[in-house]
Formats: sequence, C-alpha cells, structure tokens
Amino acid sequence: MRSQFPFLLVLAVVVVGLVRIAQYYWREGTVLLGGALLLAALLRALLPADRAGLVAIRGRGVDVLLYGGLGVAVMAVALTIQGGPLTQ
Repeated sequence: MRSQFPFLLVLAVVVVGLVRIAQYYWREGTVLLGGALLLAALLRALLPADRAGLVAIRGRGVDVLLYGGLGVAVMAVALTIQGGPLTQ
C-alpha cells in the first residue's frame, strides 16, 4: 500500500478536479486535472520505480515527458478558452 501513495495522491487531486467540474467550475476543475498530471510527472521524476507505484507505467523519461506535456496542454487549453456556453 505504501508504494501506491503517489498514485493515491494524484488520484485525490483528480477527484477534487472532477468535483469542481461537477459544480460547474469547469475551468478550475480542468486546471486541477492538468495539475494532477504535472504532479504525476514530478513524482515520477523524483521517486525510484519501486516507490512510484502505479505512476510508473513506462520508462522514467517517457512518463515524465508524457505526464508533463499533457498536463501543460490541458492547463493551457483550459486557461485560454474564450466565450461559449461554459464561460464563467
């Protein structure tokens, strides 16, 4: 169970983000989802594979690149969308 702590931490941030989206704060929730991906990238970069748990899927470099890149992309899209029916 201890080795899964990084995954549970990332999952907790995802749950908070999904709750914010369900409360119609979609931009804040989506930024939290991107933040969860960045957290996963940071944890994967800092922790050895045996302590990273389910955050470690591929090689360290690939995981960090993909988690970080997708996290930045999700946050950038969420912060730059203008207008539309979901505007706050």
